[in-house]
Amino acid sequence: MSVMFSARWVFLLFSMGLIWGSAARADTLQVGREAPLFQLTAYDGSEMRLLDRQNKGWTVLYFYPKAGTPGCTAQACAFRDAINAIRAQNAEVFGISTDDLADLKAFHEKHNLSFSLLSDPDAEVTERYGVKMPVLNMAKRWTFIIDPALVIRQIDDDVDPALDANRVATSLKRLQAGQ
Repeated sequence: MSVMFSARWVFLLFSMGLIWGSAARADTLQVGREAPLFQLTAYDGSEMRLLDRQNKGWTVLYFYPKAGTPGCTAQACAFRDAINAIRAQNAEVFGISTDDLADLKAFHEKHNLSFSLLSDPDAEVTERYGVKMPVLNMAKRWTFIIDPALVIRQIDDDVDPALDANRVATSLKRLQAGQ
């Protein structure tokens, strides 16, 4: 019973945003530095290697805590709805969570998502990007915009799930204009 009680409190604190703060940013990940390379399995079983994105356009990586939760659903659907505006900026979107492939596939299908969701079950990539929640095997809600040379151009650590996609589309225009 105490384990269930503790899990409920952790979920409540997590939902309220009290488990982590947005001020802590990984020392090694900063705008202007190379993005950490990785290879992850997508919801459909295909493999995604960040290195394969080099010189093929901009890359948007958005980390989210848990597929199917209200905030994560709002964020994924917002990216789905804004995907044409983002792709018009020569960018591709990838959502990353520690969910397993079955959960990602169900989430992708349920919401008719038009971009790839990547599974990081051991939180290795989540950790390398400095977005792993303390204690929990979940990602914080952060978004990274990476240029075609695989250099980080923007890090958003204060993400509103419903507004993230439009913010990314606007940022891509600004970044590509050199401002």
